[in-house]
Amino acid sequence: RDFNERCAQCSEVNWGLTDGGRFYCRSCHNVTERTREVVNTDFITNSRVQTISKGSRKQEKNDGGSEWYICEGFQLVLKKQVEALEALGVCPQMKDEILCNFWRCYLQKSKQAYCKRPAGEAVKALSVCESSTDVDSDPERPSLLHLLSLSESEGDLQTDCSFASSVSKVSESTSVYSGSVDGSLYLMKNQKEKLRMTMPMTLSFCYMALLWVREPITLSELLRYVVEGHIPYLNVFQHFPEKMKLCGLDLKIFCVESWPVYEEVFNKMHELAAFLDLPRFPDITESCFLHPDMLCMKYLMEANLPDELHNWTFFFLKKIGIGEVDFLTLVPGNKSTRKVKYDVLAAAVIVVVLKLLFLLDDHYECFFVISFISSQTKVCIFFFFGPYFEFKKWYEVVKHSLDVEQKKLDEERAKYLWRCEKPLFYSVKNKSKVLKRRQMVVNLQNQFGKLSGSVQRAKKPNPSSFQLSWSEENTDGSCFHGHSLKGVLQEKRGLLTAMNPDYWLCTVKLCNEKLCGHLAHYREVEFPQSYHFVLGLFSFLLRVQPSYIHDEVCMIEHKLFNKKLYKKLKYNTVLRK
Repeated sequence: RDFNERCAQCSEVNWGLTDGGRFYCRSCHNVTERTREVVNTDFITNSRVQTISKGSRKQEKNDGGSEWYICEGFQLVLKKQVEALEALGVCPQMKDEILCNFWRCYLQKSKQAYCKRPAGEAVKALSVCESSTDVDSDPERPSLLHLLSLSESEGDLQTDCSFASSVSKVSESTSVYSGSVDGSLYLMKNQKEKLRMTMPMTLSFCYMALLWVREPITLSELLRYVVEGHIPYLNVFQHFPEKMKLCGLDLKIFCVESWPVYEEVFNKMHELAAFLDLPRFPDITESCFLHPDMLCMKYLMEANLPDELHNWTFFFLKKIGIGEVDFLTLVPGNKSTRKVKYDVLAAAVIVVVLKLLFLLDDHYECFFVISFISSQTKVCIFFFFGPYFEFKKWYEVVKHSLDVEQKKLDEERAKYLWRCEKPLFYSVKNKSKVLKRRQMVVNLQNQFGKLSGSVQRAKKPNPSSFQLSWSEENTDGSCFHGHSLKGVLQEKRGLLTAMNPDYWLCTVKLCNEKLCGHLAHYREVEFPQSYHFVLGLFSFLLRVQPSYIHDEVCMIEHKLFNKKLYKKLKYNTVLRK
């Protein structure tokens, strides 16, 4: 009460005390360097003694490391990932203004920080040591790795008893099995109800922030950058400071031995948005890169398809209403709206357009243009509209390039070294043995490398939004961007329509997505090979399973033919009766 200075950050006079005896602002949580002056009249009469109490956090342990918490480790992972995104061209405001607020809100909602202490519990301070994180923070705008010290006396910023209150009792017993203080407590089953943090969830945080600022990076691109090593994810704990010892149970949390899965990261992002009670996300308009119309243009170029197909995809988006703002914009917690996968939706729209024009039944698309168009008509089409598009020729060109790229990808994944350069050990007793074995392995690798004359790995190429590139300047005719669709179109009443009068549905009745997780079941043997090839092409471009694209195709078809399907199902029901 005697400290009446105004806060330098918010100009409020509302101070509390931390474990170290320093003053912090309860309004904005700013920590000052001022300490409390304690007057002790019992010790010496008429004398003032100034003391600074030491925090309960132990700076050094027996093995030379500092005490650290699991949430601090995930904080470092998020920091490395968002810095990598900034290097790729993401707006710098995403780090401090968006992702930082998301992370703080998560810590408060999960009761790991920024929450009141349960009554009667002895709480240990949870703060990030600047010496261990080596982060320069702006006093006016705290950076991502800046957690304020928690108050011991007033209880405005407290941690949950499961994460910090019981640490003093179990820290000695868990230190042997975990380098962190709360490693064993973090893996307890009762933490699942609080949406426990995992490594895939770090990518969910990043994608949620990217979606909030509407950056031109889809989820499939984000995961591809992770696999290519442009965004830290696998073995990211190698970047932890030396004082943050990682061993034992910590490895189960931070050591990843599999590639991130699209569906898992996507679902966790929606769970996070609902868990944090976030408001409606910024609108996905037609000028936004994440809009399906924009993504259709990109995927048409990457799939080496004619530019004229964009007119058909644009018409489809308008026809069935999946390009509307309310359909595309994320509203967390709204169960009535469908979770939109923007990249998968755009690919599915292209597949439906190809089915309408070429049927994709292994017969029509291969023989129609060649067999039923006269030579004179071909010459006229070429003269007025340029070269006409032939599906069979396109299939041969794209399949050759796709097989080459798929082989490269398989070889890179087979050669990937899952073991990190930093040695890991599950207990302090085995530390010396692990270090010795690791040094022996490194020496043997260097010796065999010199004997075999192996070449050092080349540097990673710069990331690109396009995996397959096609140039119109090539004289071999491998680029189909400027080809005409007049061979498969006809004019009726002043409008161009498809010559193909037929269409086959992937499924007549959709499944309950809540029960099995899919709208329809996809089996390769049950569908034509041309349809499977188109799904496989976009599956490679998006790095997702073909069944994901197949689900979206079925959803679009049922929106497009909803009235006809309803009449057919009603007619069949009457016949059964």
